[in-house]
Amino acid sequence: MIAARPSGTLLLPLMKPLTWRPFGAVSLIMLISCGYPGPPKPPSLNLPQPPTDLHAVRKGNNVYLSWTVPTETTDSLTIRHFGPTHICRSTNPGMRDCSDPVGEVSAVPTAAKALPAKLQQTFTDTLTPALLANAPSGLLFYAVSVLNNRGRSAGVSNEVEVPAAASSPPPADFHGEVTAAGVVLSWIPVPPVTESSGTRRLYRVYRREKGSNLDTIAGEAPLGSSQLTDRTFDWQKTYLYRATVVSFVHLPERPEQQFESDDTPPVKIFAHDIFPPAVPGGLQAAFSGVGQQPFVDLIWTPDTEADLAGYNVYRQEGTGEPAKINPEPIKTPSFRDTNVASGHTYNYSVSALDVRGNESARSKPATESVP
Repeated sequence: MIAARPSGTLLLPLMKPLTWRPFGAVSLIMLISCGYPGPPKPPSLNLPQPPTDLHAVRKGNNVYLSWTVPTETTDSLTIRHFGPTHICRSTNPGMRDCSDPVGEVSAVPTAAKALPAKLQQTFTDTLTPALLANAPSGLLFYAVSVLNNRGRSAGVSNEVEVPAAASSPPPADFHGEVTAAGVVLSWIPVPPVTESSGTRRLYRVYRREKGSNLDTIAGEAPLGSSQLTDRTFDWQKTYLYRATVVSFVHLPERPEQQFESDDTPPVKIFAHDIFPPAVPGGLQAAFSGVGQQPFVDLIWTPDTEADLAGYNVYRQEGTGEPAKINPEPIKTPSFRDTNVASGHTYNYSVSALDVRGNESARSKPATESVP
C-alpha cells in the first residue's frame, strides 16, 4: 500500500522489522553432529598381554610354574585365537626376551570369551646336575612369553626365581607307630650332602587328615636325627604322614629361600587310643568324725593328661575284693567316703580315666581305720 502525503510526496511501502536468526550456529551444530573422522588407527597386532602373576615352586629337582592365561591383547581387545606359550629360563636376572625357550605349552583351543574368569596354565621344568652347577648367582630365573597365532609376542611376563642348590633325597624307610606319648615317626637318615656356603637342611613331617586336602606341619627335626613324635593330632582319626628334607639357602644381599626335596610315600595311621592315663600317685586317707558322723577324706596327686575325664575310687575291707564306691567319675583329686562304720579298717586305691574310657591301673593303697 502506498500512502500519499498532502504535499504529494510518495512514501515507501511499510515493512516488518528484520529478525536475526543464528544460521551460522545451527549450521555448525549440524556439521558437528554429522561427525568428523579422526586420524586412522593402525590395525591391531593382536599381541596377548604378558602375564603378571607367574609363580614358581621348586620341589626336589623339579620347578613347577603356573600363570593366568591372558584374555586381552595389548590393545585391550579380546583374544580370538591363541598361540603357544614359551617357557624362558636363565641363570642371570633381567630377561628381556625368550629367544631360546626351554619348553612350550600348547595354545588354548578356544576363544577368550569362552574361557573361565581365570584359567591357569602350568609347566614343569626338570633340573639337571649340570644346570645347577653352572648357575653363577646360585639362582635360576624364569619367565613366560605368550604368543599370538602368528607367533608374535608382546614380551615376557614377570620374572621369578628359585634356588639352584642341589636337592637332598627324601629319607628312606619312613614309618609311624601310635604310642601313649603320640605318633612316633621314624626313618633312615639321608646320606650327607656336600653343602655350599650358606645352605642348611632339616627334616619336615607333614600330616593330613584322611579326606582333607589341608597339610599341617607335624614337626621338624635336625638332619642327623631319625625320628620325631607328633603330639598335636586328635585321637580316633586317620592321618596320612609324609616326610621331606627342607633346604634353606642364604645368598648375599637376598632373603633366605627354601625348597623341599621329593616326599616319602605317605604313611596311613589310625590314631586309635588304647592307652590309659598314668596311675595316680600320692594317695592319702584321713579319718574324721569325733562328735559327728564319721568319714574318711582321700586326696592324691592330680594327673596332667589333656584327655583326662576323672578318677575312680576303690575300697577294700578285709580280704574282700576292691569295689568302686563313686557312681560317676570324680573330677577333682579328692573324695570323702561317708559310708564308713566304727571298728572297721579300709584300704583305698584310685584309678584315672580318659575321655575314651581307658582306665589306668589302681594306685598304691592307703589304709585308714575308723575308731
